[in-house]
Amino acid sequence: MWPNSKLFFYTCSGVIFVISFVGMLIYGYKTFYIETDDVEANDYAYHFALIAEETDNDYWRLVEQGAKKAADEKDIYLEYVAPEKADNGKMLKLLDRMISAKVDGIIIQGIEGERFINLVHKGIERGIPIITTDTDVKNSERKVYVGTNNYYAGKLAGQAIINNTSGEQYVGIVTGRFDAINQQERIDGFKDAVATVDRIHIVDIKESNITEIGASQATYSLLRQYPQVTAVFGTSALDGVGIVNGLQEIAPNKDMYIVGFDILPETLNLIKQGKIDVTIAQYPKEMGYRSVNVMIDLQTQAYLKEQQFTETEIIDKHDLTTTKRFGERK
Repeated sequence: MWPNSKLFFYTCSGVIFVISFVGMLIYGYKTFYIETDDVEANDYAYHFALIAEETDNDYWRLVEQGAKKAADEKDIYLEYVAPEKADNGKMLKLLDRMISAKVDGIIIQGIEGERFINLVHKGIERGIPIITTDTDVKNSERKVYVGTNNYYAGKLAGQAIINNTSGEQYVGIVTGRFDAINQQERIDGFKDAVATVDRIHIVDIKESNITEIGASQATYSLLRQYPQVTAVFGTSALDGVGIVNGLQEIAPNKDMYIVGFDILPETLNLIKQGKIDVTIAQYPKEMGYRSVNVMIDLQTQAYLKEQQFTETEIIDKHDLTTTKRFGERK
């Protein structure tokens, strides 16, 4: 009796083990298997990398949309990569990785410093065209810059305050990142514009870290430190919304002239509500679309025009009542 019981026990254990093992294989297959047949079947003309400032930033997702549209039209494989949060060091590591991967071309936001210049040189030496978008680094070997003339955009913001205010104005600036070249250029353009008018004074500049909550905190800090502030200029996409939120916290009834940047839906909605006076419109979809087409040209020829500026303009409440479709370029 006992031997039969042992045999029965071992038999059952073996059956359970086999069932468990087979189940594990099936589960593992379904969980970790990645379909590659479709990717291998596609014979793409080129493989480009778009290195963005931040993964889920609304602005960079619009750049990606425009780039993907052009890539789909021209049978290009476009790889979108970015740090989870804005980080120049991580962007530079991604640039180095894409160069090592021997992609056919790299589109990247320009980054200040020798490390970026050296990596661009490394890529060009290996026959990989590199172009900058959104932010340029003129002293690098990048082939072309595609994007906003950021200095001019800052001048437009200054001109808006000059034209639409009267009397003494005390201006606070909220900027995305102090170490971002495009933000520096916008501030320089703004400063040069208002320097011609004695009644306009810049009191301070605060950093938002390109987040809405950061812009809100920067505005709160500005108004606590300088209650005389009458106007605020935000130099990056989420600053306008954050400025409104910060103002609501510390001085909801204060009459303030607000200049935002970019045409994200929430910014346009606040212009309609009269909470933001104007915004400086740039067109990230157009940047992405044109960047890919420029990169295609660079595969077979040199590009003579090294700066390809996309459109920049002032948008106010009146513009939103017209038939103009913002952000739809490309």
